[in-house]
Amino acid sequence: MCRFLAWVGQQRYLDELVLEQEQSLVIQSRNALIGKTPINADGFGLAWYSDRETPCFYKDTHPAWSDANLKQLAHHTKSRLFLAHVRASTGMATSRNNCHPFGVGRWSFMHNGQAGGHERIRQELDTMIPAHLYQHRMGATESEAIFLIAHGEGLDADPVGAMARAVGRVEALSRHRGASPYLRFAACWSDGKRVFAARYASDRFAPSLHYKACKDGIIISSEPLDANNEGWLEIQPNTAIETEGAVVTTRAFAPHVPQEREWVA
Repeated sequence: MCRFLAWVGQQRYLDELVLEQEQSLVIQSRNALIGKTPINADGFGLAWYSDRETPCFYKDTHPAWSDANLKQLAHHTKSRLFLAHVRASTGMATSRNNCHPFGVGRWSFMHNGQAGGHERIRQELDTMIPAHLYQHRMGATESEAIFLIAHGEGLDADPVGAMARAVGRVEALSRHRGASPYLRFAACWSDGKRVFAARYASDRFAPSLHYKACKDGIIISSEPLDANNEGWLEIQPNTAIETEGAVVTTRAFAPHVPQEREWVA
């Protein structure tokens, strides 16, 4: 699987969370304490927002702990909202195009999870991406496909509902053409002002996801960044959160999984 974190709040240097915490994201990349795989070495990525509407991305295929450019960039870059991800591939190639976060316009997205039997359903999965969005299909992961399908479901107007509809459609495809576990999903996405996160699985093994309210902002992370876990709250399965300023709103995330006659139509 993968590990990720997001920050929204007052401006802060990226390395304060990506590198400097007791259980920072880079430490998680080589020693994750929660989750299926302790090593996440199949690339990494950053997305951060500044004065422009769209985010800036930096990605590479090296393990996060060995990239000197990441250390320099994170040490000198401040942002009020950023996403960071370290990847453990579930089958697709290690390439920049397959590294998270993904972006379309002002939106950025990162994911930890899988669609079961992805190698069997890849072609059909791509057909779920609307034609006008297919130009943004750069890689081969189910994660990027879910993101683009969510755009087609109305991400701009309904960020949580659109993502739930996309997840439901992909789970349905996996149930009918793929393999179990059909869908495991922990994800974080942002329009540059708000950050959304959700945790879900078709079985009882939803990938881990936590958040912490600090005095100057909100951290969302696959696992707590310190050993004592003080102040960290677990996002429960079938739950989404939205951050608006310093306020965290919780709502249900319960994708409708269409029957075959619905999603084929």
